[in-house]
Amino acid sequence: MENAKLLDAIIQNAIDGIITIDDRGQIETINPAACILFGYEPEEVIGKNVSHLMPPPDRNRHDEYISRYQHTGVPHIIGIGREVTGLRKNGSTFPFRLAVSEVGFSGRKIYTGFIHDLSRQKEAEEQLKNYASHLEDLVEERTQSLKETVMALQDAKEEVSLSLVKEKELGQLKSRFVSMASHEFRTPLSAIQLSASLVDKYAQPYENENIRKHVGKIKNAVGNLTTILNDFLSLEKLEAGKVEPAYLRFDLVKLSEEITEEMQLIAKSNQHIIYQHTGKECLVTLDQNLLKNCIFNLISNAIKYSGEDTFIEFNTEISDGNCLIAIKDNGIGIPDKEQEHLFEPFFRANNTGSIPGTGLGLNIVARYTKLMNGEIEFSSEVNRGTSFKILFSNI
Repeated sequence: MENAKLLDAIIQNAIDGIITIDDRGQIETINPAACILFGYEPEEVIGKNVSHLMPPPDRNRHDEYISRYQHTGVPHIIGIGREVTGLRKNGSTFPFRLAVSEVGFSGRKIYTGFIHDLSRQKEAEEQLKNYASHLEDLVEERTQSLKETVMALQDAKEEVSLSLVKEKELGQLKSRFVSMASHEFRTPLSAIQLSASLVDKYAQPYENENIRKHVGKIKNAVGNLTTILNDFLSLEKLEAGKVEPAYLRFDLVKLSEEITEEMQLIAKSNQHIIYQHTGKECLVTLDQNLLKNCIFNLISNAIKYSGEDTFIEFNTEISDGNCLIAIKDNGIGIPDKEQEHLFEPFFRANNTGSIPGTGLGLNIVARYTKLMNGEIEFSSEVNRGTSFKILFSNI
């Protein structure tokens, strides 16, 4: 009796829907989860053929499936099953995975159907498909922009004095740009970024506005594509559970200074990143790569959402075994009503306008921080700026 009560409690509180039918396909029992999925009360379906819960063609095939189970004696394995479509009381349909098992009970055979709703999974798959399509369009657009920039660089090069000492090197770089621009999206973006920087360096003595303008376009295009690619790769690894912190002892101040120097190179005109460390200690035990990714994302956002002639504050502090990392900007800020969604994947505030981004960066930062047992918090005010703080204890 106790076992029967326990079994009934499990069925009644199961997350997935559970339905039992007789050998004629008539419903004998249905648990609350299945009632919610199909929109019926138990008394509305008990005694009816289970095909009542399925639209064509599954409705017409269901008796065939039962007959097959009876003749072969091979039940479907729970958890594998087949995908079918359910018909709700209101006429709408939804996808679910159905696994059927044959059970002997009181001298007769009954069939137990386990119903796992696939609606969210299918919606997520469709959403990812849409994002992939959008990414392909973006790649094509950026590639075309790179081709046009390369052609413009060639035109500008022809206007430069024949006495240009590095003309040969510039021609080689131009050829490399053309070659890379014709490749697929997975062409090494870092090579393009390096080449653009070299062109910029060689052209500086001539102060050619066209060269500077088009090199800037290349850097922006590469930066946007690299961010999108890195965000999607990071998200995929996180979702697959492939990210595990690799803790080691390292110098936080040295890492922060390197990041500051690197990020200053991509800052806007007269945009300055001010780094300051508080405390006598400088060593921490964390995953250096994950932490670097978090800081990069936060400073990159500060650069992107702040204007020219602004300061970005980057502070670190180590005291009493705790580590605090803070990044503050004076940018566009985040609307109050949207702040609760800030760390959700693919979320972007409605005041970002045409500023490029995937809406994945902060979600990845929050998840990396959690993997290292840290906490992240923020404060923001529209047109006044945003401040992020990451805290690690017992480091």
